[in-house]
Amino acid sequence: MPRDIPAPTAVNPLRQLSLEQLRRRTSMKWRTYPEDVLPLWVAEMDVPLAEPVARAIRDAVALGDTGYPAGTAYAEAWAGFASERWGWEGIAVERTAIVPDVMLGIVEMLKLVSGPGDAVVVNPPVYPPFYQFVQNMDRQVVEAPLGADGRIDFEVLEAVFGRVGKSAGRPAYLLCSPHNPTGTVHTAEELADVAALARTYGVRVVADEIHAPVVAGGAAFVPYLSVPGGGSGLSLLSASKAWNLAGVKAAVAVAGPDAADDLARLPEEVGHGPSHVGVIAHTAALRDGGAWLDALLGGLDDNRRLLARLLDASLPAVRYEPAQATFLAWLDCRSLGLGDDPAAVFLERARVALNSGTPFGTGGAGFVRLNLATSPELINEAVRRMAAALG
Repeated sequence: MPRDIPAPTAVNPLRQLSLEQLRRRTSMKWRTYPEDVLPLWVAEMDVPLAEPVARAIRDAVALGDTGYPAGTAYAEAWAGFASERWGWEGIAVERTAIVPDVMLGIVEMLKLVSGPGDAVVVNPPVYPPFYQFVQNMDRQVVEAPLGADGRIDFEVLEAVFGRVGKSAGRPAYLLCSPHNPTGTVHTAEELADVAALARTYGVRVVADEIHAPVVAGGAAFVPYLSVPGGGSGLSLLSASKAWNLAGVKAAVAVAGPDAADDLARLPEEVGHGPSHVGVIAHTAALRDGGAWLDALLGGLDDNRRLLARLLDASLPAVRYEPAQATFLAWLDCRSLGLGDDPAAVFLERARVALNSGTPFGTGGAGFVRLNLATSPELINEAVRRMAAALG
């Protein structure tokens, strides 16, 4: 069984950086819009690096250890983390490979189990790069929309699996777990049902589990490869979301026991793509960054409750259900009468940058995605601006 996560003892990292400090950053979140805009959009967190991670990077730079990645330390760190946090002993290092990042890893996994023109099923509203990367690799995106409750609609999924399973190709299912943007944590029963349907209809499952460490108090992440029937699946894991390491890229691909031969066909040169410093940083995060992560998770729980209170008081027409996972909030703004793209309105009138729901596919129109991984002060200011702009 996964261990009980203790109350965090580290300082909440979401309360450590001022707006002035954040505006010195040169990454996408802080340089895409003018300085009068509050950026609560792309999945970067407003946190300092966890000290064990910063130390590992400093040590690598001091040594000039900036060559090509090698070894299995990253996979071993994931195996330890999965055992401690999720009670899962299923990561066998010999069934892993390092890949440049999760999305490029997904591309490589789909190359292994599908061919040009084949169907790749997704559950919209879902992470927009799923559409972009799949289409760019000459696969056909087929939607199986989530239900009104934000969970997998199994009647819809079975109908879609049945349709693509009749094709002459090799269909695949790109599972987002936990789900972005809704923050849904799929249950063990749901994932077992996915595996059963995939086996029945001959669909291969590739699971994006990048948000797995970012799960709210009271929720439990279940690895897809751990459920009955999940052994033919392939999973992508990375420390990048939980420890804010998108700029030092690395990820691990994990094969279930029945997919080991597929992963063995991964071209050797794919493993040259990850950043060696990224591998070092991610390994340090998984091995030594647990206290920092616990403090972050506590801060995110506080921010979810704060956002719910603020919206209830100032924008009650916006429907928001605090998510079980991720640091993202999926806001239903359809009752505001702002059209399909309320994010454009909030950017123009309130100077708050949010993600538009429309690129997330069917079910995204009229929604926005708000990044909760910032200070309570900036969340307060964002909601104040949004409410004033509609007042």
